[in-house]
Amino acid sequence: MMIAITTVYKESDANKIARELVERKLAACVSVFPAQSTYYWKGKIEEKQSEFMLIIKTLEEKISDVIEYLKHNHPYTVPEIVTIKAEAHGKYVDWMVSYLLGVESP
Repeated sequence: MMIAITTVYKESDANKIARELVERKLAACVSVFPAQSTYYWKGKIEEKQSEFMLIIKTLEEKISDVIEYLKHNHPYTVPEIVTIKAEAHGKYVDWMVSYLLGVESP
């Protein structure tokens, strides 16, 4: 299992990205959370910037497509795209594989 993380300013952008990733079977699930970020941008530190964080759950076979989607559809000039290899267990994995790859679990 892979997790991709990104942030956007507007909730509507977060919801659009989440829906499109799931509709295109690039992600089985996308969770959206309000977040406050502190970061360095254009010569200064930006603090308490309200954003929405997307936690994108997918399979290793799909992560390249998720990254490409985000590169082409993200509203930021410099989008945060972070990936983490993770382990999922039990029926959750079966559900992900079934939805994303169209393979029923034995």
